[in-house]
Amino acid sequence: MRAHPLRRTVLTVVGTVTVTVLALSLKPHHVTSVAAPTTPRPSSSSSGTGPGSASGTRTVTGSTVQTRYGPVQVELTLNGSKITAARALQHPDSDHRSVEINSTAIPTLVQETVKAQNAHVDAVSGATYTSEGYVSSLQSALDQAHV
Repeated sequence: MRAHPLRRTVLTVVGTVTVTVLALSLKPHHVTSVAAPTTPRPSSSSSGTGPGSASGTRTVTGSTVQTRYGPVQVELTLNGSKITAARALQHPDSDHRSVEINSTAIPTLVQETVKAQNAHVDAVSGATYTSEGYVSSLQSALDQAHV
């Protein structure tokens, strides 16, 4: 017995849509920005010879990046072009779960920043949105510092 032509057409369309949705849902492994960064705040202090100075100790603040769970903003301390310290000025903390996640994610991201000396920091498992916002703000700070 042959299948009804309309039934075959419906099954073909459903199969095509299913395969298309699955193909589009695959996500790349690299970290992408969650939202476009806002206008960067000026550096909070500088003891080099000027903005973008490659010598002296200075502090640079990255732009605030809005994530699904709240804003993320990174501040870097540099000695010349070397990152000597990093800290998150803002991170999602609007609920207990965000506080719990970021209590371990932020120190890990900070440690990896100083270790890597660039914005190529792996996302922290379980803190994807914070990690993506952190990396975007970090890159903004590095761009301001001309590192």
